[in-house]
Amino acid sequence: MSIHPYLIKPRSIVVVGGTDNLHAPGGRILKNLTENGYRGKIYVVNPKKTQVQGISSYARVEDLPEQVDLGIIAVAARFVEDIVKVLTEKKGTRGFIIISAGFGDTGPEGKAMEERLVKQIERVGGSLLGPNNIGLINTHYAGVFTTPVPSLSPDGADLISGSGATAVFIMEAAAPLGLRFNSVWSVGNAAQIGIEEVLEYLDEQYLNAEGRTVLIYAETVKKPQKWLKHARSLTAKGAKLIGIKAGSSQAGSRAAGSHTGAIASPDAAVDALFEKSGILRAYGRLDLIYRAGIARFKKMRNKNTVIVTHAGGPAVMLTDTLEKYGLKVPEIEHEKARELLEFLFPGSSVKNPIDILATGTSEHLERSIEYAVKYFEAGAVPVIFGSPGLFPVDEAYRVIANAIERYEVPVYPIMPSLINTDREMAAFRAKGYFHFTDEVLFGRALGDTMNKTPVFSLPVAKNKELRLLLLSLIEGKTGFLDDDTVKNLMEAINIKMPPQRLLKRREEVNRIPTDWFPVVMKVSGPLHKTDTGGVILNVTDRKMAEKIFEDLMKIEGVIGVTVQKQLDGSIEIFAGVKREGEFGHMLLFGEGGTAVEIRKNFKQILLPAGREELFYHLEKLNVYPILKGYRNRPGVDLNALMEMFEKLSVLVENLPEIDEMDINPILFDLGKPVAVDIRIKILAR
Repeated sequence: MSIHPYLIKPRSIVVVGGTDNLHAPGGRILKNLTENGYRGKIYVVNPKKTQVQGISSYARVEDLPEQVDLGIIAVAARFVEDIVKVLTEKKGTRGFIIISAGFGDTGPEGKAMEERLVKQIERVGGSLLGPNNIGLINTHYAGVFTTPVPSLSPDGADLISGSGATAVFIMEAAAPLGLRFNSVWSVGNAAQIGIEEVLEYLDEQYLNAEGRTVLIYAETVKKPQKWLKHARSLTAKGAKLIGIKAGSSQAGSRAAGSHTGAIASPDAAVDALFEKSGILRAYGRLDLIYRAGIARFKKMRNKNTVIVTHAGGPAVMLTDTLEKYGLKVPEIEHEKARELLEFLFPGSSVKNPIDILATGTSEHLERSIEYAVKYFEAGAVPVIFGSPGLFPVDEAYRVIANAIERYEVPVYPIMPSLINTDREMAAFRAKGYFHFTDEVLFGRALGDTMNKTPVFSLPVAKNKELRLLLLSLIEGKTGFLDDDTVKNLMEAINIKMPPQRLLKRREEVNRIPTDWFPVVMKVSGPLHKTDTGGVILNVTDRKMAEKIFEDLMKIEGVIGVTVQKQLDGSIEIFAGVKREGEFGHMLLFGEGGTAVEIRKNFKQILLPAGREELFYHLEKLNVYPILKGYRNRPGVDLNALMEMFEKLSVLVENLPEIDEMDINPILFDLGKPVAVDIRIKILAR
């Protein structure tokens, strides 16, 4: 949907429920509009007043003298429908912000009223933000009932929040650090415009999003595919997206019929969506703000950091944090180090961190930053500079500001003296600069930013002919598929399985080819074969096979015994697919075996996925060095393994009826992956 321009840049606004009481939403909205630079006409509707805050007031919306572009409504829910009807049909209003609660947030009756409002507004092509929200702030107007209204700038961050209170708290926490905003969207009940629609709007607006930062706070993801489309597009245009998805805990374990179902989770699906979309995930307000702050600086040229400080303790904590996240704080061995040391006060250190001591001057600071960039190969220079209260630090902060502008590497200001340098920090922010106050939070934010998953291209996986073939193979089947159907599906996508046969009578044991021995014998029927004692390895001959066949057939639920040629089991890999509602299918892969749910050495990604993306994630698993080969043991064919995973992606793209799928284990025959035990569940249609 397109958001109506009257919601974004109205020429006139009516505040329905405007009042002189600044402790009421209607009163504060009016105050924010008049005090924050809105240049259009403002009207008020209040049946008890002829003038509100110096503005003419009308008893009813019918009495408004002319067309009004935007209606901000802050009255009891029971009055809202009639007000919206008049504004849409008689006053040409096309933008609506409904502050009022009492709609979908209260139950079915309120939800029905909310739906009628949306229909009425959409009938005239209008746009609704809310109900039950704090409003909208952009560079044209501040249509909110909350304070503070943040510092606004066309190059500031765009904040989209599913919670009005959280939006306020983010703005409050961001202001003392110098983060400015371009817009703040509070979607409330999101009856028409939700987070996804705002992402779509921003995507349409920013033809070039280089330098843009989009912040998101969400408690639900209603339309994940829409998130994916527009977040990926914004990322491709150069925007930095950072998001919090709250509500990630699970009250209990989810019953599942496969390993995949047991270890997949909705929150892991959110992680996968964020990764696929290019959204850097944060887990709290300061996490969000610090990551947004990192985005405002130049890109690191390498992973080496040279810390400049006048306080040893914070520098040690920052060093530990950076190293933990894979960044480097290398010892300085350059010949220029001695020259710098001689320039500094006695007792200083240039080992990295460069410690200029609490008495270090702005000249010492300036020279240290210069040497870090010019001689010590710094990819970034975090500067920790507060004050012990001995002297003002205006000149030191001027040095930092100049360094931010001057050097091609990022110079990150960390200013931990919240009381001693309060005045100087305010002056620094007034010049448009962002700063950090906590070195560990900064280190985590920088580490997460540098380790962010790249956005990979999406492969074209859909094939009409293949879909028709796959549908024919599962015709009339639901639930867990029988072994023959599974085998046929694997043959259709060319995934290799070991030679196998289903035995239903004892005499069929004689048909096992001699060159198959030793073989594996496992029950057909029960879901978890190992749990029932239904898998027997290293069956060496037919006599042994006959005895085992008889024993296995006694297990409850068994319809037959599958015999497979036994493969080398020294390396076991697991792969599975799980559908997570509107998110689509997730691919899980990693270390296999019976303890896959305990070890949890796996990765979960949103499908479809191509070779480059699959390799990127495989390389980060603990099992990867084993797959490459170790201690004179040959590695496996990684390209063939990735090809198998790609085929699983193709399978579910063309057969979305698959609900769950397990391949555990994947073993290797002369280095080539072989799908040994496969389980597929089809959704009822």
